Amino acid sequence: MNESTAAAPEAPSPAFALSIVVPVYNGADSVPVLVEALAKLEVPGGHEIVLVNDCSPDNSLEVCRELCRRNSVALTVVNLARNFGEHNAVMAGLAHARGAYIINMDDDLQNPPEEVVRLWQYARDHDYDVVYTYYAEKQHAAWRNLGSRFTNWCADHLLDKPKGLYLSSFRCMSAFTARNILAHTGPFPYVDGLIMQVTQNIGRLQVQHLPRAGGKSNYTIRRLVRLFMSMFLNFSVMPLRIGTLTGFVMAGLGLLVFLIILVEALFGRTPQGYASVMAAILLLAGVQLIMLGLVGEYLGRLFLTVNRKPQFIVRDVERNARASNGKAAS
Repeated sequence: MNESTAAAPEAPSPAFALSIVVPVYNGADSVPVLVEALAKLEVPGGHEIVLVNDCSPDNSLEVCRELCRRNSVALTVVNLARNFGEHNAVMAGLAHARGAYIINMDDDLQNPPEEVVRLWQYARDHDYDVVYTYYAEKQHAAWRNLGSRFTNWCADHLLDKPKGLYLSSFRCMSAFTARNILAHTGPFPYVDGLIMQVTQNIGRLQVQHLPRAGGKSNYTIRRLVRLFMSMFLNFSVMPLRIGTLTGFVMAGLGLLVFLIILVEALFGRTPQGYASVMAAILLLAGVQLIMLGLVGEYLGRLFLTVNRKPQFIVRDVERNARASNGKAAS
């Protein structure tokens, strides 16, 4: 019997017990506070911090480099050539992380650094491939919370996600999971979808969620829509199936209306309804355009993937002495 299996990438020996990957965008004010707190953590086996500058328009790169030079904790700064988006930046950070476990967190201080060790220990002690965090109360704007609930509802049906699992950007994964995620080289990564393709050995842990220390969220409506489209289209053909089902429903309604008009004509009544005819035409045209747009999105993403649009491009990497030696703090 011939069996076709995907070979797992070769596992290098981890240099640290824990890597902490932080995408940085407009984080010049918050990153120093975050790094200072993370550097003080006590992690048996040692930990490293990987800061990924996603071509931030402020002076985040200079701040990160200065932190790299004067910090005793192992610290790596990955500088991307242009802005690729949060999930692409996370993929770049995973590619440079060398820990047995990797925690991904934002740079806005809404996730307390004190929760990092507890999250890592929970994943390690329960032998989970991935642990997602969830919050008793989220400190986001109402429209962000509503969007998160809708995205999670869609993920329940598109990503083979365990029911009730909240997809948080504050998560811990094993090096095994990260290696297999990095096998994906497409230009539109959605980290949570890639995780669901790799493993179902997933846990959840409740943590604190704090108000933003300052500034505003870097996620605009446009960025959130782009992220949603990556989740909606990259891991399922269900949108196309929904379109097919919608076509059948509209065809059934059209047949029903045709029968009504036929009955009216047989009984000598002049069929009424210029407004209803125009409404039907506009509705059908709208459905057709939506389906054309969906097909176009699939084809466009396939075209860009085939033409090797880069997932990320690293301009340069800077490591301090502790990171370069790949040794944990004694």
